[in-house]
Amino acid sequence: MRIQKDFYARDAITVSRELLGKVLVRNINGITFKGKIVETEAYIGAIDKASHAYGGRMTERVKPLYGPPGIVYVFSIYGMYNCFNIITKEEGTAEGVLIRGIEPLEGLEEMAKRRFDKDIDTLTKTQRKSLTNGPSKLCIAFSIDKNDNWVDMTKSESIYLEEAKEAKVLSDEEIVETTRIGIDYAEEAVHFPWRFYLKGNDWVSKK
Repeated sequence: MRIQKDFYARDAITVSRELLGKVLVRNINGITFKGKIVETEAYIGAIDKASHAYGGRMTERVKPLYGPPGIVYVFSIYGMYNCFNIITKEEGTAEGVLIRGIEPLEGLEEMAKRRFDKDIDTLTKTQRKSLTNGPSKLCIAFSIDKNDNWVDMTKSESIYLEEAKEAKVLSDEEIVETTRIGIDYAEEAVHFPWRFYLKGNDWVSKK
């Protein structure tokens, strides 16, 4: 079952936690990729110095952050690595969730070709874990780039979220809540416990 707009239309922290276990579906060039979300980070522009929209910052690059809940925001780091975000709360409020880690479920052969230019059966155990255990890695594996900015996942057939086949409410014991990664510049926001991941999952980027 596809995730609907009311799920996204809440604060980024709540959505970030509840995205764990949801399934990302990507249909492109006749190929379907699926993966379970296992690691997320919340960003809240109004109070978060790690957010691209902190202090009401508005540029062409960050406009999707102010868009309606459930749309895609893709930004690049170092001008070459893409990061996939989902916008939350209401339109005009810059909140979103970075997807940091995904457990591959379907389309692994194509993911292996995109990440390593190899067949899945030839990958080492470490390479298999490295398919999607990081924000830029999963973008390569799922062919997500800036062309996906503004895509409405509640309507799109190319990229959306759905419930897992055996969906369940995760307990607090199954979720690790900790600080975010790679935001040393963000002063007090470095200490915000806004990263969430599934305890014991092999596709978490950093434990």
